[in-house]
Amino acid sequence: YGEGLIVRVQSPEGMKKILSTKRETAAAFLKKVAKEFGFNSNGFSVYLNRNKTGEILSQNKVMDVASSSSSSSLPSSSAPQILEDEIDQYLAKQDGKIYRNRDPQLCRHGPMGKCVHCVPLEPFDEDYLNHLDPPVKHMSFHAYIRKLTGGADKGKFVALENISCKIRSGCEGHPPWPEGICTKCQPSAITLNRQKYRHVDNIMFENHTIADRFLDFWRKTGNQRMGYLYGRYTEHKDIPLGIRAEVAAIYEPPQIGTQNSLELLDDPRAAAVEEIAAKLGLRKVGWIFTDLLSEDTRIGTVRYTRNKDTYFLSAEECITAGDFQNRHPNPCRLSPDGHFGSKFVTVVATGGPDNQVHFEGYQVSNQCMALVRDECLLPCRDAPELGYAKESTTEQYVPDVFYKDKDKFGNDITHLARPLPVEYLIIDIPTTFPKDPVYTFSSTQRFPIENRDVLGETQDFHSLATYLSQSSSASFLDVVSDFHLLLFLVTNEVLPLGDSMGLLLDAVKTSNEELAQTWRKSEQWATIEQLCSTVGGQPAGSHDYGAMSGPSLPPSSSAMWSCQHCTFMNQPGTELCEMCSLPRS
Repeated sequence: YGEGLIVRVQSPEGMKKILSTKRETAAAFLKKVAKEFGFNSNGFSVYLNRNKTGEILSQNKVMDVASSSSSSSLPSSSAPQILEDEIDQYLAKQDGKIYRNRDPQLCRHGPMGKCVHCVPLEPFDEDYLNHLDPPVKHMSFHAYIRKLTGGADKGKFVALENISCKIRSGCEGHPPWPEGICTKCQPSAITLNRQKYRHVDNIMFENHTIADRFLDFWRKTGNQRMGYLYGRYTEHKDIPLGIRAEVAAIYEPPQIGTQNSLELLDDPRAAAVEEIAAKLGLRKVGWIFTDLLSEDTRIGTVRYTRNKDTYFLSAEECITAGDFQNRHPNPCRLSPDGHFGSKFVTVVATGGPDNQVHFEGYQVSNQCMALVRDECLLPCRDAPELGYAKESTTEQYVPDVFYKDKDKFGNDITHLARPLPVEYLIIDIPTTFPKDPVYTFSSTQRFPIENRDVLGETQDFHSLATYLSQSSSASFLDVVSDFHLLLFLVTNEVLPLGDSMGLLLDAVKTSNEELAQTWRKSEQWATIEQLCSTVGGQPAGSHDYGAMSGPSLPPSSSAMWSCQHCTFMNQPGTELCEMCSLPRS
């Protein structure tokens, strides 16, 4: 084109090619961009670099685009730096390749050579993942990024764009919907595909006690229960560049549960829970709910209801999971929006094929997140395994949604997603428990869990006095190292400690007994002990929490014990297992 240049401009609306010249003014170029994308004249910014540096301003006399063949335009007046999660920053720096030893039968070279049989594999190698035991159906998200950025251009033009099901704004060539629509503002039709990657590759509870205490509510009432999972994201080394969600605690918000339904209520303590978790080095990593029906109470079996012949997640649960994932987006530097997908996981406690309680982990796909965010997906009333893509109305335009299936001859058939099998939206995630239990919260006693008043288990100073009297032989750090106790100390209505808990939370986070003992000498703890003595009948300060040199084990009569028949963790002082009713020994 002689003096002409083609400048690629990337935005949330897609990529456009703008014809420019080397001596064109910035103002003239910006007008071309606005016209091409249908933006308002001053409602967007254009940058030379993907990290939103080098903004092109209209007052610049001449625009120098010779040094960069692509720029990114965003409908925003600021250029914030995207702060990715720590685990993402760590994995982005790792090599990620799968190193193999020299094959003595196939390799014909010396110890320093490499051939096709021993050269390192890329982390997204499908043959390698399929031959793992068990096979891995989904590569990790960071392996997927390596696949996108591994070509000759090193991902120079890669952009992870979030799907939008809404009409693009700013189109002035016709009346607004429903009177008019055009190809520029009309969202594209969606063909559902099974997602090839997942943002989280494994879910691990630190120990069985976390799950057992959550299941106690169903065991005692027969009603279903829901909770939020608090923990951290770590490297999952069994899968190349994998991410694991480690669960350290479960918070149970206010809710109404029956045998076949759950209703979440407003939670006035939600902000306080988030703040406490952050100070403990934890974050909300997912949610868990029960779907359990007892089969034989004498032997503790449950019904196996979720399988390939019914469903794994219902459409309503997929929509709820999609909503949670949209509320907890995954920060991503490769997305023009600054976020892509989510690491928020879903765990279902349900009956397995052996009629025992199993924990199944899931996420929904990014396509499902988009359909839920833009209110395009509905559940079917009489078929929980089916969703339904809404039809367009005068208030809302909904793009066509399709999915592909095979007929009896093996041919691909495209169906309109009315209705839609939700299996196209689900990504399964292995859920595990470690061989060697880990305890972020080391207390061996059980402080009552929040919002269980229906069981007669209340968080008050009477229950605190009882808890402290049972923990008299433990170190002070172990006494206060209980997630539910810390929540009570911060949020109780009689003496909320709030800002004065910083030192204690640091002590629990770092397992520092000296810090805990320092906080124990504070006026706040003295007041708490005084209140406990009032309701519990013990003189204030009479609790002996052991020496600072380390925790001492409580006597066997006052410690929790594990049943040798079903491994259930039982309350202190009991001789019959609460789960299987068999004797302790």
